[in-house]
Amino acid sequence: MFDPELESFKTSIDLRAYAATQGYTVDRKESWAGSAVMRNSGGDKIIIKLDAADGHYVYFSVRDDKDNGTIIDFVKHRGRLNLGAIRKELRGWVGQPAVPLPLFPPLSKTGKDRMQVEAVFAKMREVRRHPYLEGERRIPGALLQAARFAGCIRMDARGNAVFPHFDEQGLCGYEIKNHRFTGFASGGTKGLWSSQSEAEDGCLVFCESAIDALSYAVLFPDNHTRYASISGKPNPVQPGLIRASAARMPAGSEVIAAMDADADGAKLAELVRDAVALAGRDDLRFGIEEPLNCKDWNDQLRAMRKPSLPAVLGSFPALDA
Repeated sequence: MFDPELESFKTSIDLRAYAATQGYTVDRKESWAGSAVMRNSGGDKIIIKLDAADGHYVYFSVRDDKDNGTIIDFVKHRGRLNLGAIRKELRGWVGQPAVPLPLFPPLSKTGKDRMQVEAVFAKMREVRRHPYLEGERRIPGALLQAARFAGCIRMDARGNAVFPHFDEQGLCGYEIKNHRFTGFASGGTKGLWSSQSEAEDGCLVFCESAIDALSYAVLFPDNHTRYASISGKPNPVQPGLIRASAARMPAGSEVIAAMDADADGAKLAELVRDAVALAGRDDLRFGIEEPLNCKDWNDQLRAMRKPSLPAVLGSFPALDA
């Protein structure tokens, strides 16, 4: 049965503000436009979003699958209150709060599929080493530990390497890789996998997959280069994301399409060329590069006897450097 008062609590009270009064603070490193990550001193980590379907502020706890829902559930789980007590607790919040509250930017509304994608992703562990990437794909651990790729690779419960994709609203999906296995997040959509960016960067390289981008970085190490991938056949959203990424590059930068050496790769390179042209930046240079005598960049890397580790170590400062 529809209850106007409870509905008002769910839509009118910013759950981030209420959580802040309960000892939670925002983790700005892990938050983005449609998702606020908050932690408390007891080790709880929650993710708050705005449901596009009904306008409810909703949350889920990373450490407890049963701890999720609206502000009603949040109060119930933490205060062990019945519904009557919850009403009394929240009635003051639909007016003017009695104490000053931190200001939060508006949350972008999020569909339920994206919420599920983020809930699964949040449980994955950020890694700086990975046996599959290092052993089978020959990506040196020195590169995986570089600050350039901090936070760009995770590992799921099955040991798969996971590469998060983002669009303008935040996390939208993730590519999954392991021995003889390639997958994508259930319910997710492709955006761009990207490395970290630095203000002094002068080059942006687009590859087909994240593993190809990492391989390119090993083959041509340069700590003034950003890397991105589209994960194969593009969707209608990705050209706009490519254009936006190019538009954010510093003045006089170069954008390189480094796709596979086949017909599909040539089409993707032209897609990147067109997207860069639409960025409205006459100062950007564009180039196309292909693997030498190999289909993709990881094939070229694995064909080498040994990656040039001194070059990798010298070109990509470690995260703790």
